[in-house]
Amino acid sequence: MTGTITIIISPDGRTKMETSGFTGSTCKEASQFVKTALGRQMSETLKPEYFSENNLNNAEQSETIS
Repeated sequence: MTGTITIIISPDGRTKMETSGFTGSTCKEASQFVKTALGRQMSETLKPEYFSENNLNNAEQSETIS
């Protein structure tokens, strides 16, 4: 399964990154380059799938970066 990284930019310039299709902590590894490029991370919300390394369903992560 291929993971997806979605970046949403609001009118005020804030960005939100969402990952899907990853299992466990692989979402953080895959999205590190985006976090580095966008700047300081303001918040992070880890969804339940993140905590299940053996879960084969989509793991999702949502972050706000400014």
